[in-house]
Amino acid sequence: MKAIILAAGRGSRLKELTSGKPKCLNKLGGHPLINWQITALRKAGVEEIVIVNGYQKEKLDNLGYKTFFNKEWESTQMVYSLLCAKTEFVNDIIVSYSDILYESKVVAKLLESEREISVVYDKEWRNLWEDRFDSPLDDAESFRISEEGQITEIGKSVDNINCIQGQYVGLLRFSSKFLKKLIEMENKNKELYKKMDMTSLLQHLIQNSFKIYGVPIKGGWCEVDTEKDLKVATELLNRGKLKIK
Repeated sequence: MKAIILAAGRGSRLKELTSGKPKCLNKLGGHPLINWQITALRKAGVEEIVIVNGYQKEKLDNLGYKTFFNKEWESTQMVYSLLCAKTEFVNDIIVSYSDILYESKVVAKLLESEREISVVYDKEWRNLWEDRFDSPLDDAESFRISEEGQITEIGKSVDNINCIQGQYVGLLRFSSKFLKKLIEMENKNKELYKKMDMTSLLQHLIQNSFKIYGVPIKGGWCEVDTEKDLKVATELLNRGKLKIK
């Protein structure tokens, strides 16, 4: 199994913390965020790591992993970054955002899924969102899933918390069969896929009858998108609520 870490963007919401380095090189517990991801992936059995970089690319080129450069990182989104590494789409892959932290057991659970498209989501997301935001609806997006585990809606703005049955984590698994289809779709409309973020892609696929399945977890991860998030992650780590040591 191979993992592709998407690390092209700057992460402007971290302000001066990304003025001279990519977001994923900010440290938690003395180690860069990306090191925690790589450790969790490897502990779960994922040995081959690929990084898609963009902003301050040389800082990630020096980590010793295979990299792909998204030269249009300032004007494109996650899906285009993933497609920058399309030559790696030979077998199934794990796709990871670079600004998230997760325990190895989260990766292990994702590896158990053999669906064409599998998406990790947190059923107990409110605990984390209440730490991160004044209101749990702040920054939350819609997430609906059927009793059979098939995601029916994701990534839309919501004003009702009952629309949210979980929260998307930023960790996915794509089969090689689907990845071939993704390349075909991009070839038909390159501009569309340049501007598409990952949840928009997933919702687009749902609307076009692709079956996307959720992989449920209960905590064991966090996102680091702001300075406050970094403090929250540090507190979770210190309290043993985030077991990534």
